Amino acid sequence: MRVLVKGAGVAGLTVAHALAVRGAEVTVSDPSCGFSGAASWLAGGMLAPWCERESANEAVLREGQDAPDRWEAMMPGDVKRNGTLVLALARDQGELKRFAGRTTGYEWLDEQQIATLEPSLGGRFRQALFFPREAHLDPRRVLTTMRAKLIACGVVFVETSPDGQDFESVVDCTGSARIGQTASLRGVRGEMLYLSTDEIALNRPVRLLHPRIPVYVVPRGDGLFMVGATMIETEFAGPITARSLMELLNAAYALHPAFADAIVVETGAGIRPAFPDNFPRVERRGKLISLNGLYRHGFLLAPAMAAKATDLVFNPDIAGGHAS
Repeated sequence: MRVLVKGAGVAGLTVAHALAVRGAEVTVSDPSCGFSGAASWLAGGMLAPWCERESANEAVLREGQDAPDRWEAMMPGDVKRNGTLVLALARDQGELKRFAGRTTGYEWLDEQQIATLEPSLGGRFRQALFFPREAHLDPRRVLTTMRAKLIACGVVFVETSPDGQDFESVVDCTGSARIGQTASLRGVRGEMLYLSTDEIALNRPVRLLHPRIPVYVVPRGDGLFMVGATMIETEFAGPITARSLMELLNAAYALHPAFADAIVVETGAGIRPAFPDNFPRVERRGKLISLNGLYRHGFLLAPAMAAKATDLVFNPDIAGGHAS
């Protein structure tokens, strides 16, 4: 079976992988010929369905809780299963209790337990929530390695999208490029930055709660940290704003003062495609299958959604329409 996959972000690559595993002859069209500027390239890479349940529907937890296993099967050794630590400043302890009331799968930690998990944060926080079953990965490493792995397995990458008539199925994973063309798909802006410092070491993603702008800090190794991310209901795709930059830097400083002396290595902003319920859709119309609307859950939900899209390719008798 010959299948064309449009788009080479996290959705397109996971679909291409799932198809190749099942024996399809896969071509991936990638007009950008790389990941620069793609939402997947700016992602946090947190596989954190229990934390995301605080503001997401139950389906995110249901479809995302096996994401670490799915990613480990695709990319052995790239998944770090160290859990997620959720903190709040003393003045924002109410936010921590509110977060706990909207989630499951956590343990309450005291000051000493926090210091044991993250020595750099010792003595700075009295309480925390620890989600031990969550994991994370480095999106840039995974995307680059996965593309190389697919090429080695015979998947063909082309810059110009071929005529779909030459393929038995076409899977559209072009994300935000479909805004304005796919009904009810909207863009949600996310901004992030990378900081470098040798004064802090973290073993897992840390979320710092705040009534207005909660943020997360994800260690990338070698003193590099990704700090993100704003969620702004706009499709403006320009560079990070001064306000967002200040808020992210202030949050990092609140987590640990040593971030004040960190080097700002990179800033970025991207548009995430989302449907009204902020949950992705896998739909089929004839031989065209679309996977879109991953919102802020790209790496968390892409493997499960790719499996659904692949099922539609290999099972033409499955009814089209929304699959979630």
